[in-house]
Amino acid sequence: MKPKYKGKHFVTLEDWDRQGIDDLLEVSKQLKKKFRNNETTDYLKNKTSFLMFFEQSTRTRNSMEAGIAQLGGHGNFLDTSTMQISHGETGKDTAIILSSYGHAIACRNCFWKSGNAFIREMERHASVPVMNLQCDLYHPFQGLADLMTIQEVKGRTSNIKVSIIWAYATSHKKPISVPLTQSLLFPRYGMDVVLAHPKGWELPEWVIDKARKNAEANGGSFKVTNNMEEAYQDADIIIPKNWGSWASNESDDVIDEALEANRHWKCTEAMMKRAKPDCNYMHALPADRGNEVEDSVIDGPQSVVYQEAENRLHTAKAVMTMTMGDK
Repeated sequence: MKPKYKGKHFVTLEDWDRQGIDDLLEVSKQLKKKFRNNETTDYLKNKTSFLMFFEQSTRTRNSMEAGIAQLGGHGNFLDTSTMQISHGETGKDTAIILSSYGHAIACRNCFWKSGNAFIREMERHASVPVMNLQCDLYHPFQGLADLMTIQEVKGRTSNIKVSIIWAYATSHKKPISVPLTQSLLFPRYGMDVVLAHPKGWELPEWVIDKARKNAEANGGSFKVTNNMEEAYQDADIIIPKNWGSWASNESDDVIDEALEANRHWKCTEAMMKRAKPDCNYMHALPADRGNEVEDSVIDGPQSVVYQEAENRLHTAKAVMTMTMGDK
């Protein structure tokens, strides 16, 4: 009999019901324990996943490559600039061919208005699971690791205030996929979510509508504010992270007058004092230190960013085990 999740795509957590996500989390916890105990976990022996990257990566690439190696398989890294995609080969043709060579296709493509569409095209034509390593809209691997981390540090998800807060950064114009994924996922677990950002950095309206519906259906709440102090006040979890103004401004420019006018949107010790004493600081990394956050916060006792980053490995292994494995 085919395992319950074998062959299931992992493009957005919106495509997974609550039981499926809970199962992913349970397997993640089991694999984390086995990793700590140095137990063999060769559930994907001799299986191959193709890892396609249109952009740079540290945590995502290495959690996938190390993860499938620890599961007994092989991750084949593909820089898409060296593939025929760079000459115009379609997602359809790429998906069909790679499906015939291995057991999963994973892709990172964050280009605005084309990344998710490309991954969805591969999903339609692949005969193996397609995994979204981050696109312009979703980052399901990060969302799953974030949820696992919150469960670990708080012991629960209901009746806690989680604030997703825009922060000033100048390194590059970042995708909206991390805050978008968190906004849709966290209300499904009964959290009281606050999304805070300056005017001009709104998420698409369909995201806000869906987040509110997810909250209403699961005993949580979802609020949007342009007041940074309100978001920090009495928070249990704060996630101050930059994202680009893609929904209102499609320019690739990183620094402009609007961005510079909001330099004060920064996670500082003073801001952290507004939150609860046991509030935890989270960030998907890499953080734009000195801009998004003070070193004393990200390196301080309330920060769980390295635990959060480690959980990227265990959740990646869970997704691969459940969608590629025979158990």
